[in-house]
Amino acid sequence: MERIGDAMKRVVNAPSLAQKYDELRTEVMEDPGVQHFIHEHSDEINTEVVNRSLGKLYEYTTASHACERCPNLDGCINVMKGFEPKLVIAQRLIDIDYIICPTKQLEDERRNISKMVNSMYMPREVMEARLSNVDFLSEDSRVIVMRAAKDFLNQIESTGKVPERGFYLFGNFGIGKSFILGALANELATRRIQTVVVYVPEFLREMKQSIQNQTLDEKVEFVKRAPVLMLDDIGAETMSTWTRDEVLGTILQYRMAEKLPVFFTSNFNYNELEHHLTTSQRGEKEPIKAARIMERIRMVSQPFKLGGENWRD
Repeated sequence: MERIGDAMKRVVNAPSLAQKYDELRTEVMEDPGVQHFIHEHSDEINTEVVNRSLGKLYEYTTASHACERCPNLDGCINVMKGFEPKLVIAQRLIDIDYIICPTKQLEDERRNISKMVNSMYMPREVMEARLSNVDFLSEDSRVIVMRAAKDFLNQIESTGKVPERGFYLFGNFGIGKSFILGALANELATRRIQTVVVYVPEFLREMKQSIQNQTLDEKVEFVKRAPVLMLDDIGAETMSTWTRDEVLGTILQYRMAEKLPVFFTSNFNYNELEHHLTTSQRGEKEPIKAARIMERIRMVSQPFKLGGENWRD
């Protein structure tokens, strides 16, 4: 975009100043946006106002509006990147206010949405997933999950509240269970619902280290209070009595009491997971404590068996 000062110099240095000034004024006055503004404010604008405001009008006409002349935000040609000029009346003259442009609005929206999803130890491709990219048509079980996901989202839209129970997705390795969690987390983000997505085995290992640096309570609090919590690959960890009862049990007890949903993925069904939780890292059998954990899991989720082919083969 030509700078206003350069344009004025071009006019002043022209052989015929009056002729070039008239050409510049005509160019400005033929702009549809300028014409519309003058018509809307005809009781405030006369020839003198136009002549004294010619610099601002030229700035307006040479700018990009509605991002029509900008390839992207970095390539914005306007004086203020990401903002477009709007004509206003100020002190009886025509002036300019800069307002945010559509491209910057979308970019800010995208960044705000991304802040609504916190992932801990999750792969990037999972966290970039979208429901539109999930194959739900290859098998009946996936269609059922898709319907349940839509019902979950529709309930939020109709009631303004997050349902009390999430999903417990179980099935074989590599069939896309984690991908579905990531996709649903991003759908929730567009609805301004904050989600914390946690890869359970790495999270529990981290909790042991957090005792030394005194961040354990802070991390557990962050996870347990999330509006929506997603625990990926539960059952894949080597469970100790402490991580089962003091970490996992504490988180699930809080969420059950507060009626906050949890989404899980696992290779185990409910019964198989209970068996896994029964045996501690030291080989001790504690069926009652395992049953207590499973009671909480059942209260905050509903089970869905997911079928399909292994994507990783």
